[in-house]
Amino acid sequence: MQEFSEASDAQLVTSIGRYSEVALAEVYRRHGGAVYGLARRVLNNATEAEDVTQEVFLRLWNQPDRFDPARGSLRSFLLSQSHSRAVDAIRSLNSRRVREINDAVKTARGEYDMQHEVWDLSITHNVARALGELPEEERRAIELAYFEGHTYVQVAEILNQPEGTVKSRIRNGMQRMRSVLVEAGVRGVE
Repeated sequence: MQEFSEASDAQLVTSIGRYSEVALAEVYRRHGGAVYGLARRVLNNATEAEDVTQEVFLRLWNQPDRFDPARGSLRSFLLSQSHSRAVDAIRSLNSRRVREINDAVKTARGEYDMQHEVWDLSITHNVARALGELPEEERRAIELAYFEGHTYVQVAEILNQPEGTVKSRIRNGMQRMRSVLVEAGVRGVE
């Protein structure tokens, strides 16, 4: 360790390239605090700053040739790496939060849709039951007008009945259905 304490940063990086753990430890001793401090300021989270610091030094260990002493000091290189990794961590965290929010919204909509679908099925069941309790003439006129989309005139032609009779049967049938639906507890038909 004595031989590395007086070595230059460039010499230490060369030794790291030869898999010298002692050289890496010396680089960490010299620059680890600054790397961690910058990551901590950017992230405002100690645990994430520790992760960034570990990534920076692990990257130096795996790719020491990325440091070029002609382009600047090792400290500047490591701080640049720390800042870059910290910003990436923030982006990743923000992206994850956006995904979680979107998933929560989709889930909430899914639950709402499920509730809506159950409600619709309940209404459909009650309407079918109410329709089934009507006399045949009223039920058929309502089916043609409301479920098949025909006008009163068309319903009258299809049933071969006067238009006034068709209107009366539809009106009477709708009133009977409303009574059955109110008794069943369906809201909004009162």
